[in-house]
Amino acid sequence: MMSSVKFGIDRLLADPQLLGELKGKRVALVAHPASVTEDLTHSLDALIAAGVNVTSAFGPQHGLKGDKQDNMVETEDETDAKYGIPVFSLYGEVRRPTGQMMSSADVFLFDLQDLGCRIYTFVTTLLYLIEEASKSGKSVWVLDRPNPAGRPVEGTMLVPGNESFVGAAPMPMRHGLTLGEMGHWFIEHFDLDVDYRVIAMDGWRPGGPGYGWPTDRIWINPSPNAASLNMARCYAGTVMIEGATLSEGRGTTRPLEFLFGAPDIDAAAVWAEMQRIAPEWCNGAAVRDCWFEPTFHKHVGKLCNALMVHAEGPYYSHDAFKPWRMQALAFKVIRRLYPDYAIWRGMDFAYEYTEDALAIDVINGGPSLREWVDDVGAAPGDLDALASADEAAWVQAVRHHLLY
Repeated sequence: MMSSVKFGIDRLLADPQLLGELKGKRVALVAHPASVTEDLTHSLDALIAAGVNVTSAFGPQHGLKGDKQDNMVETEDETDAKYGIPVFSLYGEVRRPTGQMMSSADVFLFDLQDLGCRIYTFVTTLLYLIEEASKSGKSVWVLDRPNPAGRPVEGTMLVPGNESFVGAAPMPMRHGLTLGEMGHWFIEHFDLDVDYRVIAMDGWRPGGPGYGWPTDRIWINPSPNAASLNMARCYAGTVMIEGATLSEGRGTTRPLEFLFGAPDIDAAAVWAEMQRIAPEWCNGAAVRDCWFEPTFHKHVGKLCNALMVHAEGPYYSHDAFKPWRMQALAFKVIRRLYPDYAIWRGMDFAYEYTEDALAIDVINGGPSLREWVDDVGAAPGDLDALASADEAAWVQAVRHHLLY
């Protein structure tokens, strides 16, 4: 059965005119394991089979093969065993493509499945590629794919000066765009002169069935811990736990689908208090207390009490679910119930290689969320006011870039 939605790669392969424009050009592909066609052929194989002259490939964080399980594990450059072309790592010696890498092709096809969250590093990889293409006169084509979290926007804006590999530019945590649309915003925001094109999807309706992810397409992990659509929906909240001492569920089979796990916190008590102080932030998903014992990462080998989020099936309400606020509230309640708990990872942990900043501040693009959690007198309405203003400003700023 063919899908009712055509992703960018499938539109390119089905269009003789587009393929014709690549004739005589050296073509590079930026891809990972979820870079597949409708029939699950990897984009690299499909492009070469279609006669495209692919002269190099690029892998983002976790690698072209997606084999690097944990965060902050680098990938080496290599030669593709099947095609003999160089495979350059954009998460190894460099994060930004070098002049030598850019000289390997004329047109760069960017075919990464994203999660719709600022901190997911493929967004930054796109910016770096566009910037380097503008310097070297190369072309970038984004083969667009869905934002599985859909259009909703949530979170405070990254504060200028807090840019990092997990914060490309002043945008909220949950940005609501496809990467093709994001590229247009980058070009406008950074005033770049570059030959940029989006091979748009056909039939993608972000508000339709699936709320961003087409119901007739299977899920392939774009990174090892992005194991489900539920994770993609939760991620704009649960990713913040990477800046905390609490477990995000790495070392279990459902990482980043928990509000927290810890051996010394009563999860049911936290959930009850969350519903008491900000019930509207607890809507849109089912939350249940459960137990896990991580096989690696934080709290390895310890029995942890946890809250798991189910933003799926009959429990999911797309417009009501606010993962960033729900996660912030979990932190707030832990601070309230356990005033001396060391929630935040310290300065000795250089998150995504950023020195001189707490991981939670790097993740949020500034200190406001942490300060709100730690301020005993701060109420949910205070954070909501901060975030709501930023969200409204972002929606206005990107409105004219929406392709769907």
